[in-house]
Amino acid sequence: MSDVNLPPGEATGAAKPAQRVFLVVVDDSAELRVAVRYACRRAKRTGGRVALLYVMDPPEPQQWAAIGDLVREEARQEAEVQVAAVAERVATMTGQPPILHFREGGRREQLLQLVAEDPAISVLVLAAGIGGEGPGPLVSALASKYAGSLRVALTIVPGGLSDAEIDAIS
Repeated sequence: MSDVNLPPGEATGAAKPAQRVFLVVVDDSAELRVAVRYACRRAKRTGGRVALLYVMDPPEPQQWAAIGDLVREEARQEAEVQVAAVAERVATMTGQPPILHFREGGRREQLLQLVAEDPAISVLVLAAGIGGEGPGPLVSALASKYAGSLRVALTIVPGGLSDAEIDAIS
Protein backbone atom coordinates (compact mmCIF):
# COMPACT_ATOMS: atom_id res chain seq x y z
CA MET A 1 0.00 0.00 0.00
CA SER A 2 2.49 2.58 -1.11
CA ASP A 3 -0.21 5.16 -1.66
CA VAL A 4 -0.77 5.74 2.07
CA ASN A 5 2.34 7.91 2.24
CA LEU A 6 0.63 10.98 0.86
CA PRO A 7 0.35 14.15 2.93
CA PRO A 8 -2.79 14.49 5.06
CA GLY A 9 -5.78 15.55 3.00
CA GLU A 10 -4.77 13.76 -0.19
CA ALA A 11 -6.65 10.77 -1.53
CA THR A 12 -5.38 7.62 -3.18
CA GLY A 13 -7.00 5.44 -5.80
CA ALA A 14 -9.51 8.02 -7.03
CA ALA A 15 -12.82 6.69 -8.27
CA LYS A 16 -14.07 6.88 -11.82
CA PRO A 17 -16.56 9.77 -12.13
CA ALA A 18 -19.61 7.52 -12.73
CA GLN A 19 -18.96 5.26 -9.74
CA ARG A 20 -20.90 5.61 -6.50
CA VAL A 21 -18.46 6.07 -3.65
CA PHE A 22 -19.46 4.92 -0.17
CA LEU A 23 -17.44 6.80 2.45
CA VAL A 24 -16.74 5.24 5.86
CA VAL A 25 -14.99 7.03 8.73
CA VAL A 26 -12.33 4.81 10.28
CA ASP A 27 -12.01 4.93 14.05
CA ASP A 28 -11.54 2.46 16.88
CA SER A 29 -15.25 1.92 17.58
CA ALA A 30 -16.89 -1.50 17.65
CA GLU A 31 -19.43 -0.22 15.12
CA LEU A 32 -16.80 0.27 12.41
CA ARG A 33 -17.12 -3.39 11.38
CA VAL A 34 -20.82 -2.88 10.65
CA ALA A 35 -20.32 0.29 8.62
CA VAL A 36 -17.52 -1.27 6.58
CA ARG A 37 -19.45 -4.45 5.80
CA TYR A 38 -22.58 -2.52 4.80
CA ALA A 39 -20.59 -0.10 2.58
CA CYS A 40 -18.68 -2.95 0.94
CA ARG A 41 -21.82 -4.92 0.16
CA ARG A 42 -23.58 -1.86 -1.29
CA ALA A 43 -20.51 -0.87 -3.33
CA LYS A 44 -20.11 -4.37 -4.74
CA ARG A 45 -23.81 -4.64 -5.66
CA THR A 46 -23.90 -1.24 -7.37
CA GLY A 47 -20.49 -1.30 -9.06
CA GLY A 48 -19.21 1.39 -6.72
CA ARG A 49 -16.17 1.89 -4.54
CA VAL A 50 -15.54 2.26 -0.84
CA ALA A 51 -13.56 5.20 0.48
CA LEU A 52 -12.05 5.34 3.95
CA LEU A 53 -11.43 8.52 5.92
CA TYR A 54 -9.11 8.62 8.90
CA VAL A 55 -8.88 11.88 10.81
CA MET A 56 -5.88 12.39 13.07
CA ASP A 57 -6.03 14.69 16.05
CA PRO A 58 -3.67 17.64 15.61
CA PRO A 59 -0.67 17.45 17.94
CA GLU A 60 -0.61 19.60 21.04
CA PRO A 61 1.43 22.79 20.60
CA GLN A 62 5.07 22.01 21.34
CA GLN A 63 7.89 24.26 22.41
CA TRP A 64 10.12 22.81 19.69
CA ALA A 65 8.97 22.16 16.15
CA ALA A 66 10.95 18.90 15.94
CA ILE A 67 8.89 17.40 18.77
CA GLY A 68 5.65 18.41 17.07
CA ASP A 69 6.87 16.84 13.83
CA LEU A 70 7.77 13.62 15.64
CA VAL A 71 4.35 13.45 17.33
CA ARG A 72 2.67 14.08 13.97
CA GLU A 73 4.74 11.35 12.27
CA GLU A 74 3.93 8.82 15.01
CA ALA A 75 0.21 9.63 14.68
CA ARG A 76 0.47 9.19 10.91
CA GLN A 77 2.12 5.78 11.31
CA GLU A 78 -0.57 4.63 13.74
CA ALA A 79 -3.25 5.86 11.31
CA GLU A 80 -1.69 3.95 8.42
CA VAL A 81 -1.58 0.72 10.44
CA GLN A 82 -5.23 1.05 11.47
CA VAL A 83 -6.40 1.98 7.97
CA ALA A 84 -4.33 -0.79 6.34
CA ALA A 85 -6.22 -3.44 8.31
CA VAL A 86 -9.59 -1.99 7.28
CA ALA A 87 -8.42 -1.47 3.69
CA GLU A 88 -7.43 -5.12 3.45
CA ARG A 89 -10.92 -6.14 4.56
CA VAL A 90 -12.49 -3.78 2.01
CA ALA A 91 -10.32 -5.14 -0.81
CA THR A 92 -11.24 -8.71 0.13
CA MET A 93 -14.97 -7.96 0.25
CA THR A 94 -15.21 -5.77 -2.86
CA GLY A 95 -12.39 -7.05 -5.04
CA GLN A 96 -10.78 -3.62 -5.28
CA PRO A 97 -8.76 -1.44 -2.94
CA PRO A 98 -10.53 1.43 -1.22
CA ILE A 99 -9.90 5.09 -1.81
CA LEU A 100 -7.95 6.41 1.17
CA HIS A 101 -8.22 9.84 2.76
CA PHE A 102 -6.06 11.02 5.65
CA ARG A 103 -6.83 14.32 7.33
CA GLU A 104 -5.75 16.18 10.43
CA GLY A 105 -8.10 18.20 12.61
CA GLY A 106 -11.57 17.76 14.06
CA ARG A 107 -13.33 14.64 12.80
CA ARG A 108 -16.68 16.27 12.01
CA GLU A 109 -15.12 19.31 10.35
CA GLN A 110 -12.75 17.25 8.22
CA LEU A 111 -15.54 14.87 7.20
CA LEU A 112 -17.80 17.73 6.13
CA GLN A 113 -14.93 19.37 4.26
CA LEU A 114 -14.06 16.15 2.39
CA VAL A 115 -17.68 15.54 1.40
CA ALA A 116 -17.92 19.12 0.13
CA GLU A 117 -14.64 18.87 -1.82
CA ASP A 118 -14.95 15.43 -3.40
CA PRO A 119 -17.80 15.15 -5.91
CA ALA A 120 -17.20 11.39 -6.31
CA ILE A 121 -18.51 10.68 -2.80
CA SER A 122 -22.21 9.90 -3.02
CA VAL A 123 -23.05 8.06 0.21
CA LEU A 124 -21.76 8.49 3.74
CA VAL A 125 -22.13 5.27 5.75
CA LEU A 126 -22.03 5.45 9.55
CA ALA A 127 -22.97 2.90 12.17
CA ALA A 128 -24.84 4.03 15.27
CA GLY A 129 -23.29 3.36 18.65
CA ILE A 130 -24.31 0.19 20.43
CA GLY A 131 -23.81 1.40 23.99
CA GLY A 132 -26.34 3.16 26.16
CA GLU A 133 -24.74 6.53 25.42
CA GLY A 134 -26.65 7.14 22.22
CA PRO A 135 -25.70 6.82 18.57
CA GLY A 136 -22.36 8.60 18.93
CA PRO A 137 -21.34 12.22 18.50
CA LEU A 138 -20.70 12.07 14.77
CA VAL A 139 -23.99 10.32 13.98
CA SER A 140 -25.88 12.68 16.29
CA ALA A 141 -24.40 15.80 14.70
CA LEU A 142 -24.81 14.66 11.11
CA ALA A 143 -28.33 13.33 11.57
CA SER A 144 -29.55 16.54 13.15
CA LYS A 145 -27.66 19.83 12.97
CA TYR A 146 -25.72 19.12 9.77
CA ALA A 147 -28.20 16.88 7.91
CA GLY A 148 -29.45 19.70 5.71
CA SER A 149 -25.96 20.79 4.69
CA LEU A 150 -24.82 17.39 3.39
CA ARG A 151 -24.81 17.03 -0.38
CA VAL A 152 -24.68 13.22 -0.14
CA ALA A 153 -26.98 10.53 1.16
CA LEU A 154 -26.42 9.63 4.81
CA THR A 155 -26.91 5.98 5.70
CA ILE A 156 -26.94 5.13 9.40
CA VAL A 157 -26.72 1.42 10.07
CA PRO A 158 -27.57 0.02 13.53
CA GLY A 159 -24.21 -0.78 15.10
CA GLY A 160 -25.27 -4.03 16.70
CA LEU A 161 -26.20 -5.91 13.53
CA SER A 162 -24.74 -9.33 12.82
CA ASP A 163 -23.13 -10.13 9.48
CA ALA A 164 -26.25 -12.04 8.44
CA GLU A 165 -28.47 -9.07 9.32
CA ILE A 166 -26.23 -6.71 7.35
CA ASP A 167 -26.28 -9.06 4.39
CA ALA A 168 -30.08 -9.21 4.51
CA ILE A 169 -30.46 -5.43 4.25
CA SER A 170 -27.65 -4.70 1.82
